[in-house]
Amino acid sequence: MKVADKQKAKEILLDIGYYRLGFYWFPFEKTYPEKGKKRSHEFVDETCFEDAVGLYYFDYDIRKLLLPYLCRIEINLRTFVIYCVSHHYHSNPLWFADSSVLDRNFVTHFQKSYLDGIKNNSAIKQHHKNHPKDLYAPAWKTLEYATFGDIITLCKSLKDRSIQKEIAYHYDIRNIDVFFSFFDTVRVLRNLCAHGHNIFDLRLQKSIKRGMLSEIVGNECNNLLGAIRVTLYLLSKISANRSNDMKNELTDLICTSRNTKFYSVIKYLEGLSE
Repeated sequence: MKVADKQKAKEILLDIGYYRLGFYWFPFEKTYPEKGKKRSHEFVDETCFEDAVGLYYFDYDIRKLLLPYLCRIEINLRTFVIYCVSHHYHSNPLWFADSSVLDRNFVTHFQKSYLDGIKNNSAIKQHHKNHPKDLYAPAWKTLEYATFGDIITLCKSLKDRSIQKEIAYHYDIRNIDVFFSFFDTVRVLRNLCAHGHNIFDLRLQKSIKRGMLSEIVGNECNNLLGAIRVTLYLLSKISANRSNDMKNELTDLICTSRNTKFYSVIKYLEGLSE
């Protein structure tokens, strides 16, 4: 690997870290994409340190671009679940802790989550101060502080399948398995973006059930492009304008990368324009 400015390289390594940056020079190795014992750690001729740094900053930019839209989807699901299920159980504001509504395993898990974390939020503390006899704050307060993963698991744990379908239909999805596949995908992508993990070479452990998204083909069932297609679909059901904004921003970012040496690594993302 060529290092044009060694002092600058030292600064970057102290800032980003050798191990983290290593994920971004991996695509410039001769044995790419082999990650096992056959990996030689030898670089393709003419590989420059700046090429890996460029890929790192592209990955940073795409995470930064995606995260607000992923959060929009998370909030929308949280809001609709609270509204929809509370409407069905309007006389039971603590339905999230009721084993007649949800699987007992979820109720047990959530009770611990409430005591260990949710109850420590200032708004929930204030509720218990005002209502000291309440075991929990009502659903519309409590579930605002549940994790995205817990909201999805809550949906999976609903005993009344018709309510699951109602939530899925809100996003124009008719197959429950596809609905959960889409939201599990968004959850994984959201967590990776929020915690600064590399996503340019995303490999989803659970393949996307493409359902009505016939444009998801082959490797897209497990890679970033497929996850982006799912994100765009769900966002379009919330706001067509925001979905178009996200696609245009992604297209611009990809276009600005065309003249870089790392473009061959992320070229598959051109499929967004198809």
